[in-house]
Amino acid sequence: MTRQNAAQLLKAVKEDQALKERLKATANPEAFIKIAKERGYDFTIEEIEAEIDKLSEEDLAAIVNPGWGLRRHINPR
Repeated sequence: MTRQNAAQLLKAVKEDQALKERLKATANPEAFIKIAKERGYDFTIEEIEAEIDKLSEEDLAAIVNPGWGLRRHINPR
């Protein structure tokens, strides 16, 4: 269920510009998880990273700060 929450959060981010900007401003995965929990999404860092791995590089850059996670090679826009 928690992995499903991670997937739902990534879908919600596409529709909520304020949430997207807040998540993009995070400095680390723990801050990302904290913001998600405030919005009712409960999952672990490993679960969100598994969902992030499914995203294209463009979708990832649009949602999260590219400075953390497995894809550190993505440059911020």
